[in-house]
Amino acid sequence: MTTLKAGVRLGCPSCTTQVIVVGAPSVDVKLTCSGELLGDIGATGAGGGHDGDGAQLGKRYADEDLGLELLCTKAGSGTLAVDGRPLALKGVKQLPSSD
Repeated sequence: MTTLKAGVRLGCPSCTTQVIVVGAPSVDVKLTCSGELLGDIGATGAGGGHDGDGAQLGKRYADEDLGLELLCTKAGSGTLAVDGRPLALKGVKQLPSSD
């Protein structure tokens, strides 16, 4: 389990996935990429490594119940999850119409 704070950069040890914490939960969580614990950005892998949907560059992933939000800064092949639950791709906010 890890206590996260906004601004922390994390990476997957087996693929190229890298994220930055935008919104941190107030509780300890286990943040993984296809089952492998995310850690220090300097320990990220060289590529390949996972089967999954993959993390998409520039997209935000969130768990609304926990208050967790991540921004993908480097795409990879792994699936991001928190405490064993896959993180959902955060939707785009609709702008008000200018009729």
